[in-house]
Amino acid sequence: MVDFHGFELPIWYSSIQEEHLACRSSAGMFDVSHMGFFSFRGDKVRQWLESISTQRVSSFAQGRCGYTHFLDHEGQIIDDMIFAIKSDDCVLGVPNASMVPTMWNWFSELLPDDGSVTVENLSDETSIIALQGPNSGEILAAGLGRENSIGRFKCQEIAPNDSGITGWIQGTGYTGESGAEIFVPNEQAGLLWNLLLKSGRPHGLVPVGLGARDTLRLEKGYLLSGQDFLWPGLGIQPDESLPSNFLARDTAETAVPFGLDMDHDFVGRSRVLSSLESGVKWHGLRCLDRGPAPRLGHAVKSSDDIDSEIIGYVTSGCPSPSLSRTGIAMAYLDNVEIGTEVWIQASPRRRVRAEVVRPPFV
Repeated sequence: MVDFHGFELPIWYSSIQEEHLACRSSAGMFDVSHMGFFSFRGDKVRQWLESISTQRVSSFAQGRCGYTHFLDHEGQIIDDMIFAIKSDDCVLGVPNASMVPTMWNWFSELLPDDGSVTVENLSDETSIIALQGPNSGEILAAGLGRENSIGRFKCQEIAPNDSGITGWIQGTGYTGESGAEIFVPNEQAGLLWNLLLKSGRPHGLVPVGLGARDTLRLEKGYLLSGQDFLWPGLGIQPDESLPSNFLARDTAETAVPFGLDMDHDFVGRSRVLSSLESGVKWHGLRCLDRGPAPRLGHAVKSSDDIDSEIIGYVTSGCPSPSLSRTGIAMAYLDNVEIGTEVWIQASPRRRVRAEVVRPPFV
């Protein structure tokens, strides 16, 4: 157990490897109640959100979810967020745990002066259980009824069920697998957890901790707030092995196409437009040789020569459980192409050969 932004959370229940592979092959369940939960309301709430985010929120229909970044006025990512269109005048959002106060302040500063849009912080009263994996649909149907076996990036109020579970459900998650995130009042969290464990046992469901949550998202090339990008406005220094402000990035540099729509105006757009033409991008690296696993802060070099040029740094890395422990990483690299061979400085004396690839790794 570790203290994670004020919450006690498990790194693992059985083992990181076991939980990771179970989520890929059958199903895994995560307590992600540390994440935030906001409600945005107003007649023009979608247009307002669109004006301050990289995603064209107004193009999403009721009952659909999307992914977006929020940038500061200099174009640097403050946080990323999954949003859900509940109705024409209500959008729900899930900010990262450590960023709830920061995003609350940011949204409050940008609200229209006429009060036409409001924001409510539901984080403290809401628990979130994530069910992920290829068997998640059957588990949801068995536990909460077929009406709550939600499709990918769809969302709805939890339909009436025999257990009396109420709240919100959406077909989203952080593993790349099919599944759902379920938002319930705190007092129902234990009931929901035990219900899904019982319904999921015949389908191979296991509880999953923070360790496998990280390896699962990395295999799919998903950004981690605070590690793959870090807003300078927080006043937090990144890993000491990284250059100053190395993690102050915009959406184009993260190369996340599903969170960016340039066909609208938004806060920070000018820097994103410039970065679309620059050489620095967030790339995947797959190790071609055995050696120490790539980790945050490892330098990436253009050749095996000890004096070769540093072209970037790893921001996330691990031995991939799905790929027989092959080393994988994400790194910001300057002017490289997919298929280029590079070398990761995995230790003071050891460089590991790797190939630049396009995520996901699996």
